Amino acid sequence: MAEESSPPPPVLEQAPPSPAIEKDKEDLAHPAPVEEAESQAVKEKEEVPPQPAAAEQKECRSSSLAAMIEKEESFSPPAHPPPEEKNEVTEKSAATNEEVAVVPDSGKAKQVEEKKVPQTLVSFKEESNAVADLSDIEGRALEELKQLVQEALSSHQFSSAPPKKEEKQSASVIQETSKTEALVSDSDVGTEMKQSAETQESKVEKTTEKESQEVAKEEQKVASSSTDEVTIWGIPLLKDDRSDVVLLKFLRARDFKVKDAFVMIKNTIQWRRDFKIDELVDEDLGDDLEKVVFMHGYDREGHPVCYNVYGEFQNKELYQKTFSDEEKRSKFLRWRIQFLERSIRKLDFSPGGISTIFQVNDLKNAPGPGKKELRLATKQALFSLQDNYPEFVAKQVFINVPWWYVAFYTMMSPFMTQRTKSKFVYASPSKSAETLFKYISPEQVPIQYGGLSVDYCDCNPEFTIADPATDITVKPATKQTVEIIIYEKCILVWELRVVGWEVSYSAEFMPEAKDAYTIIITKPTKMSPTDEPVVSNSFKVGELGKILLTVDNPTSKKKKLLYRFKINPFSD
Repeated sequence: MAEESSPPPPVLEQAPPSPAIEKDKEDLAHPAPVEEAESQAVKEKEEVPPQPAAAEQKECRSSSLAAMIEKEESFSPPAHPPPEEKNEVTEKSAATNEEVAVVPDSGKAKQVEEKKVPQTLVSFKEESNAVADLSDIEGRALEELKQLVQEALSSHQFSSAPPKKEEKQSASVIQETSKTEALVSDSDVGTEMKQSAETQESKVEKTTEKESQEVAKEEQKVASSSTDEVTIWGIPLLKDDRSDVVLLKFLRARDFKVKDAFVMIKNTIQWRRDFKIDELVDEDLGDDLEKVVFMHGYDREGHPVCYNVYGEFQNKELYQKTFSDEEKRSKFLRWRIQFLERSIRKLDFSPGGISTIFQVNDLKNAPGPGKKELRLATKQALFSLQDNYPEFVAKQVFINVPWWYVAFYTMMSPFMTQRTKSKFVYASPSKSAETLFKYISPEQVPIQYGGLSVDYCDCNPEFTIADPATDITVKPATKQTVEIIIYEKCILVWELRVVGWEVSYSAEFMPEAKDAYTIIITKPTKMSPTDEPVVSNSFKVGELGKILLTVDNPTSKKKKLLYRFKINPFSD
């Protein structure tokens, strides 16, 4: 692959558009099945996330430069807007500070449906794990918990100490001594018999003393090694600052109530021992569910992202194989816990590290609440995860939320803490991609969810998950043009997609020379939702000029445009 040349930051220009009518009809935003312990229900207001600032690009060796100018041409709105659209609000564009008048959705039906969605006013924000950042109360609680843990380790409350031989030996000593005393008292043989009894008694005492010393040594070994042996998620309970991060998870799960957090730790350790977690991590439970739960990319704050695809259970064979009886549901729970354990062990438990996971729950085509087996498995998983995996969820985002989740949420809500609910975000099908982009960069979002990321393969060698993309909102009845200015000979490679398409796309090269002709790279083509999700193309530029990528949105809905490009210099 030719050497890459990074372009400068994009410059946005926008022609004054006429007011555009926006009739963005959204599906209902309802919640979805509970997946992890830390999840919580927060219905965040549906607002278009601000467009991320373009990262500053470094100068390339080839000194090639590129600039982008995004232009927008607006159509005039219909002369007579629909009668139900009455109120106008002013919306500020993220790319430019221009104010655009748009008509919001209205209607009683939508208002009624929005009320059905559970709401939480305050969104969760992750706290620091550095001890220096804790408040005085939190710092004291941590020290108190560490003291309780140390005492428990010293008294072997967390570990099963080897059976004491002292008790067995004391019983045998009592028996031997009683026999000796009987011989002495009943015997009238004389001094000789008494001397033999005393000799036997002294031997027993020496043996008992020796064995007691051995038991004491064993107990000392256990006491000295107990701190290292008692671990959770591969982290010792008391050793270094990683241990503090683990203890803080339990404290936060119990609102810094030290005794409650200590009880939770004891119960978790016992549960892990009963469930044989350390053995479970290395078991082979098959790969039948690898499409149901998988890790892919990172969010904007660096959390690994886990996708839970409930629609896969529409496959009747897979559903029966997973949930048809108690034994299979138990195996599913073991598989899910194994997946979580393996994911947790890749996290960074240092105070400044990432020790939580961003969860995405896709409810498209998910089995409804009428599926008793799935409901039982979900409830069982909820209790196990919430009790034994505190503070491992950074955010729970539910996308493609169906109508039936209101009933499901009402049923499960009493079993979740307020802190857990504050981590929940819901998005209807029409808002799912937009909601994901608010928390995850488009290049990190899988292609099936509106992003540009594909599994690593040879089919897309030019771009990887590390290549940043730009996302723009294309207003209704407008054209959006991305201009990439070329200052030297190069090969330009680009990717572009519009979520949901229903637009026309074209590409052309316009030479700088006045007497030169414009070269059509891709003639205007109508793109439907069933077309390829991403357009990939390249063009060899032999003279100065600019590449124009144009998206024409004739619909009454705003569209999300994603693109990225590379400039690879070449020499004749």
